[in-house]
Amino acid sequence: MTTLTHRLMSCISALVLSAPLLAFPAVAADAWPSRPVTIINPWAAGGPAEAIIRPIAEKLGQRLGEPFVVDSRGGANGTIGAAAVARAQPDGYTLLFSHVGPIAISPALPNKPSYDSVKDFAPITQIVSGPTVLVVRSDFPVRSLAELIAYAKAHPGQVAYGSVGIGSSTHMAGATLAQMSGTQMIHVPYRGSSMINTDLLGGQIQTAFVNVAGVVGLIKDGKLRPIAVSTTKRTSALPDVPTVAESYPGFEVNSWYGLMAPAKTPPAIIARLHAEIVEILKMPDIQQRLKDNGLDAEGTTPDAYGAKIKSDLVRWAAAVKAADIKE
Repeated sequence: MTTLTHRLMSCISALVLSAPLLAFPAVAADAWPSRPVTIINPWAAGGPAEAIIRPIAEKLGQRLGEPFVVDSRGGANGTIGAAAVARAQPDGYTLLFSHVGPIAISPALPNKPSYDSVKDFAPITQIVSGPTVLVVRSDFPVRSLAELIAYAKAHPGQVAYGSVGIGSSTHMAGATLAQMSGTQMIHVPYRGSSMINTDLLGGQIQTAFVNVAGVVGLIKDGKLRPIAVSTTKRTSALPDVPTVAESYPGFEVNSWYGLMAPAKTPPAIIARLHAEIVEILKMPDIQQRLKDNGLDAEGTTPDAYGAKIKSDLVRWAAAVKAADIKE
């Protein structure tokens, strides 16, 4: 056997032996999922975020043949749960129920999270968008946003607003309103929306921006009074409640949620998840649930969701600077 022939045979043998290894990633992606998938919800258990993702997770499990388990890991404005996903294996078995707070707002704060919202995650889809609603206890002596601002100016430093954490969308809504209206309001951060509701009803705080899903029952029962919503359009869940922007043009806080995976997750898995979520968001029972909670279904493409995140990172960096948040 000539030297040239020997070299050719060696090359062919190497290619044959490596072929199964080269094909493995594609086979693994096609076989996904073959075991339960964990969706980390970076908020407290039992809150409005869990109420949104849990029925969607159940539908994913039914459609893909493996359980999709919601693991609620609250704390630090969602950054603890987000960081766990950023460090996870990019194999499609750990996902993040992402939110504007830990993904787009927290990176603008002085105490930045340990992850990079663009480099450490693979966007899958923006699932929903929706407002937060500014509420007061039903016996608090204000019935409109104008009256709340007048009260705050007459009682400087005596009006406290709650949020689900420093750098959360609810924090930024309150801080931006205070900045735009020229009022002095005290920020009180909590670990979850249920604790905000408890202190609102107990009179420990006077007001808060909260997710519609978390207070719609209390509003219907007459225990909380809605004052304004944070998006530029009114919500179908509370159609008679004005927007903050009607009094303060340019005010907007969109409390969106989405789905993300660790960076380098196989594109086939990202595409499969996106396609499934789009179909789930078309289901009548899911649409009705979202509508009841004042949320709009999105189902955007991975590229569109990634562009939204990059745009919001810039927007919220400017908002944090304008509100002079140093926490």
